[in-house]
Amino acid sequence: MRNTYYIFLLLSLGFFSACNSNTGTEGTQSGKANVEGQTLLKPFSDSVKLDTFRIALKGESLKDMVMSFNITAHDGAKIYQKDFKVTDLIKNYESTLDLKKESKQKEFIQQELKLFFEDENFLEPAVTENENPDANTPDKAFFAELKHSALNGFKYRTSNEQKVYIAWSEKEHKVLPYYSCCK
Repeated sequence: MRNTYYIFLLLSLGFFSACNSNTGTEGTQSGKANVEGQTLLKPFSDSVKLDTFRIALKGESLKDMVMSFNITAHDGAKIYQKDFKVTDLIKNYESTLDLKKESKQKEFIQQELKLFFEDENFLEPAVTENENPDANTPDKAFFAELKHSALNGFKYRTSNEQKVYIAWSEKEHKVLPYYSCCK
């Protein structure tokens, strides 16, 4: 009898959890889903503890949609926030992709959202012992700090030809860009 009670309790909890789970979208006051995204845990501001990476698409129409990227440290502090206007992303790729139709634009933005956290964008470590700064390194001292700390980095695209590389600065206690360049 006791086992039956536990089975019933577990099934009830499972059903309740399934009915109330967050599927990656959040509703507006009108009940429409207007946020979708993905979350990933990776070491970033610490070499062992996991930080939360989140990318979300917010808005209901392309003209006012924003792709919002943020990183929350393992202690709960928000350490990075970058918002990209969807219209700017589309403009940055119009010369290389056929994005004249709204359906193609929506497809492109969904693909960008999906690919944002590709494994190749997580750099472990951000800077290796053999790497040296070049003309695309905005802060040579920070580059040297990363070489010493061996903390991880992350890169993301802002256009077809521009990538930004970021990492945590233990010295400044914030996320900074350490490289910005072309394809």
